[in-house]
Order: sequence, then structure tokens, then C-alpha cells
Amino acid sequence: MSNDDSSGPGALDDAAGDLDQDSLGQRLRQIRKYLGLSQQYVTAATGISRSAISEIERGNRKVDSLELRKFARTYQTSVGRILGEVDEAEGAFSALERAMVGLTPQDQDEVLRFAEFLSHKRAQGGG
Repeated sequence: MSNDDSSGPGALDDAAGDLDQDSLGQRLRQIRKYLGLSQQYVTAATGISRSAISEIERGNRKVDSLELRKFARTYQTSVGRILGEVDEAEGAFSALERAMVGLTPQDQDEVLRFAEFLSHKRAQGGG
């Protein structure tokens, strides 16, 4: 299949300078699977057809910038994270932040105490 049909002005020819079409598709698939989302759910959330999502994930279709924003919004992450431009520490913080949103204030305090415990344990040479 030719990629010429999706190479308009918004198409990402070489996202992040290093991420090729196949790698971007694999990354989008990994994120979707990690979040436990079906292609059908992503279709409903983004308005991108299921066949297009399948083609993108297999690396057979380019992703334009608007679609990339839709994926990021649906996956509750940044475009930079999808493109691999966010370092792992920053990514871990944003993942933790997203996870904390649904917790009660008491549970959030417990997560903070646990993080402080782990930090103290590591400082003492225990982990």
C-alpha cells in the first residue's frame, strides 16, 4: 500500500526526527494495549476509523498532527511522550499524577507516604 494518500501538509514524515512510521505505530499500539483499550474504543474516542488505527499501528499509514493530538488526548498523555521526546522520569511523574486523580485524599496521602518510605529506604542503602 502506498503512503502517498496521507502525506499531506499535516503528515509526520519523521516524527521527533528519529521515530519512523513503523516505530510510531508500534508505540501507539503499545500504549493502547497498556491502557487496556480496544481499537473500537479508540475509534469512538478519536473519530479515527478502526481500519485507519489498524493501518497506523502496523506502520502502513502515516499519522497527521491532528490525529496525533487525538491519540494523546485519548491516551491521557502528551504528544511528546508518544513521540519519545519526554524522558522516562518525567513520564513516570505524569503517569503517577494521572493515577492519583481518581484516588481519595486519604489514598493520595498514603501514596505520598509510601513514596517517601521508598525514598528513605533507598537513601539508607536498602534498595
